[in-house]
Amino acid sequence: MKVEVKGLKRLGMDEIALRKGQGHYVVVLVDLDHKKLIGMVRSGKQEDIQEVIREWGTQVLSQVEEVSIDLSGNYRGLIQKVMPNAVIVADRFHVMQLISRELNSARHQVIKASATQPDKAQKDRIKSSLKSSKYALLRPEESLSETQKRKLEAVKQISPLLAQMHPQKETLRAIFENTRTAMDAVFEISDWLEDAKETFPKSVGTIENWLEEITSYFFNRTTSGVVEGINNKLKLIKRLGYGFRNFENFKLRCLISWHLDFNSA
Repeated sequence: MKVEVKGLKRLGMDEIALRKGQGHYVVVLVDLDHKKLIGMVRSGKQEDIQEVIREWGTQVLSQVEEVSIDLSGNYRGLIQKVMPNAVIVADRFHVMQLISRELNSARHQVIKASATQPDKAQKDRIKSSLKSSKYALLRPEESLSETQKRKLEAVKQISPLLAQMHPQKETLRAIFENTRTAMDAVFEISDWLEDAKETFPKSVGTIENWLEEITSYFFNRTTSGVVEGINNKLKLIKRLGYGFRNFENFKLRCLISWHLDFNSA
Protein backbone atom coordinates (compact mmCIF):
# COMPACT_ATOMS: atom_id res chain seq x y z
CA MET A 1 0.00 0.00 0.00
CA LYS A 2 1.48 3.35 -1.13
CA VAL A 3 1.18 6.13 1.46
CA GLU A 4 1.30 9.82 0.53
CA VAL A 5 3.93 11.67 2.57
CA LYS A 6 4.16 15.01 0.76
CA GLY A 7 4.26 17.97 3.12
CA LEU A 8 5.87 15.98 5.93
CA LYS A 9 7.47 18.45 8.35
CA ARG A 10 7.58 16.71 11.73
CA LEU A 11 8.21 12.98 12.04
CA GLY A 12 7.78 10.78 15.10
CA MET A 13 9.59 7.44 15.45
CA ASP A 14 8.93 4.74 18.05
CA GLU A 15 8.79 0.98 18.51
CA ILE A 16 5.96 -1.44 19.22
CA ALA A 17 6.14 -5.17 19.95
CA LEU A 18 4.74 -7.31 17.14
CA ARG A 19 4.65 -10.46 19.26
CA LYS A 20 4.40 -10.24 23.04
CA GLY A 21 7.27 -11.66 25.02
CA GLN A 22 9.46 -12.48 22.02
CA GLY A 23 11.46 -9.26 21.78
CA HIS A 24 10.32 -8.64 18.20
CA TYR A 25 9.73 -4.93 17.62
CA VAL A 26 8.59 -2.97 14.60
CA VAL A 27 9.31 0.72 14.05
CA VAL A 28 6.36 3.09 13.75
CA LEU A 29 6.67 6.25 11.60
CA VAL A 30 4.13 9.02 12.24
CA ASP A 31 3.34 12.39 10.67
CA LEU A 32 3.01 14.42 13.87
CA ASP A 33 1.19 17.36 12.27
CA HIS A 34 -1.48 15.28 10.54
CA LYS A 35 -1.57 12.66 13.32
CA LYS A 36 -1.27 9.81 10.83
CA LEU A 37 0.69 6.59 10.60
CA ILE A 38 2.78 6.89 7.42
CA GLY A 39 5.04 3.86 7.61
CA MET A 40 6.17 0.79 9.51
CA VAL A 41 9.52 -1.02 9.47
CA ARG A 42 9.89 -4.70 10.18
CA SER A 43 12.79 -4.21 12.61
CA GLY A 44 14.84 -1.58 14.42
CA LYS A 45 17.88 -2.25 12.23
CA GLN A 46 19.18 0.90 10.62
CA GLU A 47 19.37 -0.68 7.18
CA ASP A 48 15.69 -1.67 7.34
CA ILE A 49 14.61 1.78 8.55
CA GLN A 50 16.72 3.49 5.91
CA GLU A 51 15.22 1.36 3.13
CA VAL A 52 11.68 2.41 4.07
CA ILE A 53 12.47 6.08 4.66
CA ARG A 54 14.45 6.52 1.44
CA GLU A 55 11.37 5.42 -0.53
CA TRP A 56 9.87 8.81 0.37
CA GLY A 57 12.43 10.50 -1.87
CA THR A 58 15.10 13.11 -1.25
CA GLN A 59 12.70 16.03 -1.73
CA VAL A 60 10.46 14.86 1.13
CA LEU A 61 13.38 13.98 3.37
CA SER A 62 15.04 17.36 2.83
CA GLN A 63 11.85 19.13 3.93
CA VAL A 64 11.57 17.33 7.30
CA GLU A 65 12.21 19.92 10.02
CA GLU A 66 11.98 17.88 13.22
CA VAL A 67 12.15 14.23 14.23
CA SER A 68 10.95 13.22 17.69
CA ILE A 69 12.51 10.05 19.14
CA ASP A 70 13.14 8.31 22.44
CA LEU A 71 16.55 8.04 24.11
CA SER A 72 17.57 4.65 22.72
CA GLY A 73 20.25 6.04 20.45
CA ASN A 74 19.41 3.75 17.53
CA TYR A 75 17.98 6.44 15.30
CA ARG A 76 20.19 9.48 15.89
CA GLY A 77 22.94 8.74 13.36
CA LEU A 78 20.47 7.54 10.74
CA ILE A 79 18.36 10.70 10.99
CA GLN A 80 21.45 12.88 10.60
CA LYS A 81 22.37 10.90 7.51
CA VAL A 82 19.07 10.74 5.61
CA MET A 83 17.33 13.90 6.91
CA PRO A 84 20.18 16.41 7.13
CA ASN A 85 17.91 19.44 7.66
CA ALA A 86 15.95 17.92 10.54
CA VAL A 87 16.40 18.86 14.19
CA ILE A 88 16.38 15.77 16.41
CA VAL A 89 14.13 16.20 19.44
CA ALA A 90 14.33 13.82 22.41
CA ASP A 91 10.80 13.24 23.60
CA ARG A 92 10.30 14.92 26.99
CA PHE A 93 8.00 12.16 28.22
CA HIS A 94 10.71 9.55 27.63
CA VAL A 95 13.10 11.75 29.63
CA MET A 96 10.68 11.81 32.55
CA GLN A 97 10.10 8.08 32.14
CA LEU A 98 13.84 7.62 32.58
CA ILE A 99 13.76 9.65 35.79
CA SER A 100 10.71 7.79 37.10
CA ARG A 101 12.35 4.42 36.55
CA GLU A 102 15.44 5.41 38.50
CA LEU A 103 13.32 6.87 41.30
CA ASN A 104 11.23 3.71 41.46
CA SER A 105 14.40 1.60 41.46
CA ALA A 106 15.63 3.58 44.47
CA ARG A 107 12.27 2.94 46.17
CA HIS A 108 12.77 -0.80 45.66
CA GLN A 109 16.28 -0.56 47.10
CA VAL A 110 14.92 1.14 50.22
CA ILE A 111 12.31 -1.61 50.56
CA LYS A 112 14.99 -4.27 50.16
CA ALA A 113 17.29 -2.61 52.68
CA SER A 114 14.47 -2.40 55.23
CA ALA A 115 14.40 -6.20 55.41
CA THR A 116 17.72 -6.10 57.28
CA GLN A 117 16.48 -3.54 59.83
CA PRO A 118 17.06 -5.10 63.30
CA ASP A 119 14.48 -2.95 65.06
CA LYS A 120 11.15 -4.64 64.36
CA ALA A 121 9.07 -1.54 65.15
CA GLN A 122 11.16 0.56 62.77
CA LYS A 123 11.07 -2.20 60.18
CA ASP A 124 7.27 -2.32 60.33
CA ARG A 125 7.08 1.49 60.10
CA ILE A 126 9.25 1.52 56.96
CA LYS A 127 7.24 -1.32 55.43
CA SER A 128 3.95 0.47 56.12
CA SER A 129 5.20 3.79 54.75
CA LEU A 130 6.51 2.26 51.51
CA LYS A 131 3.53 0.01 50.87
CA SER A 132 1.60 1.22 47.78
CA SER A 133 3.89 4.25 47.53
CA LYS A 134 4.83 3.98 43.85
CA TYR A 135 2.29 6.40 42.39
CA ALA A 136 2.64 8.84 45.28
CA LEU A 137 6.30 9.20 44.28
CA LEU A 138 5.96 9.06 40.50
CA ARG A 139 2.81 11.01 39.67
CA PRO A 140 3.00 14.82 39.25
CA GLU A 141 2.68 16.24 42.74
CA GLU A 142 -0.26 18.51 41.92
CA SER A 143 -2.20 15.47 40.65
CA LEU A 144 -1.95 13.53 43.89
CA SER A 145 -5.03 12.70 45.92
CA GLU A 146 -5.07 13.61 49.60
CA THR A 147 -4.34 9.99 50.45
CA GLN A 148 -1.35 9.96 48.09
CA LYS A 149 -0.06 13.24 49.54
CA ARG A 150 -0.08 11.70 53.01
CA LYS A 151 1.66 8.62 51.65
CA LEU A 152 4.32 10.81 50.02
CA GLU A 153 5.01 12.63 53.29
CA ALA A 154 5.31 9.29 55.10
CA VAL A 155 7.82 8.07 52.52
CA LYS A 156 9.91 11.23 52.85
CA GLN A 157 9.98 10.87 56.63
CA ILE A 158 11.43 7.35 56.57
CA SER A 159 13.83 7.73 53.60
CA PRO A 160 16.21 10.70 53.26
CA LEU A 161 17.19 9.46 49.78
CA LEU A 162 13.64 9.42 48.44
CA ALA A 163 12.98 12.72 50.20
CA GLN A 164 15.79 14.20 48.11
CA MET A 165 14.99 12.47 44.82
CA HIS A 166 11.29 13.30 44.68
CA PRO A 167 11.66 17.12 44.57
CA GLN A 168 14.49 16.71 42.05
CA LYS A 169 12.07 14.78 39.83
CA GLU A 170 9.50 17.53 40.23
CA THR A 171 12.09 20.22 39.44
CA LEU A 172 12.99 18.62 36.13
CA ARG A 173 9.32 18.25 35.22
CA ALA A 174 8.80 21.93 36.03
CA ILE A 175 11.63 22.84 33.67
CA PHE A 176 9.79 21.14 30.81
CA GLU A 177 6.53 22.78 31.81
CA ASN A 178 7.67 26.33 32.49
CA THR A 179 10.97 27.15 30.81
CA ARG A 180 10.44 29.40 27.81
CA THR A 181 13.61 29.25 25.69
CA ALA A 182 16.15 26.63 24.72
CA MET A 183 18.95 28.80 26.11
CA ASP A 184 17.26 29.04 29.50
CA ALA A 185 16.66 25.28 29.38
CA VAL A 186 20.36 24.59 28.82
CA PHE A 187 21.28 26.49 31.98
CA GLU A 188 18.44 25.10 34.09
CA ILE A 189 18.99 21.49 33.04
CA SER A 190 22.74 21.89 33.56
CA ASP A 191 22.07 23.08 37.11
CA TRP A 192 19.74 20.13 37.61
CA LEU A 193 22.40 17.68 36.37
CA GLU A 194 24.89 19.04 38.90
CA ASP A 195 22.35 18.79 41.71
CA ALA A 196 21.23 15.26 40.80
CA LYS A 197 24.53 13.59 39.89
CA GLU A 198 24.65 11.66 43.17
CA THR A 199 20.98 10.70 43.37
CA PHE A 200 20.18 10.03 39.68
CA PRO A 201 23.56 8.86 38.28
CA LYS A 202 22.13 6.75 35.44
CA SER A 203 19.68 9.42 34.31
CA VAL A 204 22.28 12.15 34.56
CA GLY A 205 24.63 10.20 32.27
CA THR A 206 21.91 9.69 29.68
CA ILE A 207 20.69 13.29 29.81
CA GLU A 208 24.24 14.60 29.41
CA ASN A 209 24.62 12.41 26.32
CA TRP A 210 21.33 13.72 24.89
CA LEU A 211 21.41 17.32 26.13
CA GLU A 212 21.30 18.91 22.67
CA GLU A 213 18.32 16.80 21.59
CA ILE A 214 16.53 17.30 24.90
CA THR A 215 16.87 21.09 24.80
CA SER A 216 15.71 21.10 21.17
CA TYR A 217 12.24 20.41 22.61
CA PHE A 218 12.07 24.03 23.78
CA PHE A 219 12.11 25.44 20.24
CA ASN A 220 8.69 24.15 19.18
CA ARG A 221 7.61 21.94 22.11
CA THR A 222 7.48 18.91 19.84
CA THR A 223 6.80 15.58 21.57
CA SER A 224 5.92 12.02 20.64
CA GLY A 225 2.55 12.24 22.36
CA VAL A 226 0.79 11.68 19.03
CA VAL A 227 2.92 8.58 18.46
CA GLU A 228 1.91 7.15 21.83
CA GLY A 229 -1.75 7.60 20.95
CA ILE A 230 -1.27 5.87 17.60
CA ASN A 231 0.67 3.08 19.30
CA ASN A 232 -2.34 2.42 21.52
CA LYS A 233 -4.53 2.04 18.45
CA LEU A 234 -1.97 -0.28 16.85
CA LYS A 235 -2.03 -2.46 19.97
CA LEU A 236 -5.83 -2.63 19.70
CA ILE A 237 -5.57 -3.68 16.04
CA LYS A 238 -3.11 -6.39 17.08
CA ARG A 239 -5.45 -7.68 19.80
CA LEU A 240 -8.46 -7.68 17.48
CA GLY A 241 -6.43 -9.67 14.98
CA TYR A 242 -5.50 -12.16 17.72
CA GLY A 243 -1.88 -11.23 17.20
CA PHE A 244 0.02 -11.08 13.93
CA ARG A 245 2.88 -13.42 13.06
CA ASN A 246 3.27 -11.88 9.61
CA PHE A 247 4.65 -8.33 9.59
CA GLU A 248 3.30 -7.42 6.13
CA ASN A 249 -0.25 -8.37 7.12
CA PHE A 250 0.00 -6.30 10.30
CA LYS A 251 1.44 -3.30 8.44
CA LEU A 252 -1.28 -3.42 5.77
CA ARG A 253 -4.05 -3.64 8.37
CA CYS A 254 -2.59 -0.68 10.28
CA LEU A 255 -2.01 1.57 7.25
CA ILE A 256 -5.54 0.89 5.99
CA SER A 257 -6.89 2.16 9.30
CA TRP A 258 -5.44 5.61 8.64
CA HIS A 259 -5.44 5.93 4.85
CA LEU A 260 -8.47 4.13 3.40
CA ASP A 261 -11.56 6.32 3.33
CA PHE A 262 -14.51 3.96 3.83
CA ASN A 263 -17.00 6.85 3.56
CA SER A 264 -16.01 7.64 -0.02
CA ALA A 265 -17.20 4.28 -1.37
